Amino acid sequence: MITVMVCVGSSCHLKGARRVIERFDELVREHGLKDRVALKGSFCMERCGEGGVNWRIDEEPFTSPTCEHAVRIFREKVLAPMSPEPAPPKANPPP
Repeated sequence: MITVMVCVGSSCHLKGARRVIERFDELVREHGLKDRVALKGSFCMERCGEGGVNWRIDEEPFTSPTCEHAVRIFREKVLAPMSPEPAPPKANPPP
């Protein structure tokens, strides 16, 4: 299970942490990953001066100046690795 922790301290809250959590939750639900991704809130992550909402995937920290930035990273680091591999193209039978 992957744990995604979003700071909900006052500074991050004012910078949009609630919206980030809402979007992550929407994406987890859309992709059917509720049993594989745990979304959690955390009080201050002690990185308030970094200019955005602070959050992490397992132990890897991120600071996102916008919700869109956070979603882009979430898609790349969480959703993409969990997506099923596309099936290889079927070979056309010989004529």
